Amino acid sequence: MGQSFSRRGREWGGALLLAGLFAGIGRSESDLPENLQTENLVAWCVVAFDAKERTPEQRVQMLKDLGMTRCAYDWRAKHVPTFEAEIRAYQEHGIEFYAFWGEHEEAFALFEKYDLRPQIWRTLRGGEEATQAERVKAAADRMEPLARRLRELDCVLGLYNHGGWGGQPENLAAVCRELRERGFPQVGVVYNFHHAHDQIDRWEEAFAAVQPYLLCLNLNGMVRRGDQEGEKILTLGQGEEEAAMLRFVLDSGYRGPIGILDHRPETDSVKTLRENLEGLERITKTGRESGVE
Repeated sequence: MGQSFSRRGREWGGALLLAGLFAGIGRSESDLPENLQTENLVAWCVVAFDAKERTPEQRVQMLKDLGMTRCAYDWRAKHVPTFEAEIRAYQEHGIEFYAFWGEHEEAFALFEKYDLRPQIWRTLRGGEEATQAERVKAAADRMEPLARRLRELDCVLGLYNHGGWGGQPENLAAVCRELRERGFPQVGVVYNFHHAHDQIDRWEEAFAAVQPYLLCLNLNGMVRRGDQEGEKILTLGQGEEEAAMLRFVLDSGYRGPIGILDHRPETDSVKTLRENLEGLERITKTGRESGVE
């Protein structure tokens, strides 16, 4: 516990790190954990960050071409008029509307109309309160109206790490517990690698804090200080740390939803998703072919 993942990467070497990642899981694609199989991965940041600016129908076709069946929907104001078209396209083509970013009453009305119950992902913000207990209470106070609204919709609220006080795993867990104690058991945590570059050196503790509440874990290539050195968003398999981080996640027993992201407004989403799928495949294939038991 506490040893730097970066130090491990340098000591073990990238090839050995990847080769050991899936040791003991098996050597065929069907032996992979279900949450890492392509059809179960969640596509994230593929609406507002798509350089091609696809229509809902084009986005559905992209996901189908990639073999993906789940999407977490990010959006900007210009996408509001197409909320309903997005939902209809997903339903017509078997794509799960897995999650929705933020809050919007027009979307909430459509969820009721189409009997949808997606997760609602919302950034957890911290305040300037004097003590940790006061900060946790204030953050829960700010989230409670949304938690109450989502309870009416039978939707889950995912507290989303996005830097600052609210991006620290212990704080996410504390606010989640507070809201559950207030009568909102449908609150959990959505955790993103790309907002956790500063937590690499203590990944075991960080992940252990959020694991009991985890709704979705979004992957990304990882390097120390990546968010400070222009490497916040990296393709899977091109970072130094994500293999060891993912191995720890799997060793912990986590088998819940996992997402891969675009988050590159300058690129076509299909290109970024495909590169991430290929990077994940390289990691798992290397482990399956290594023969390490």
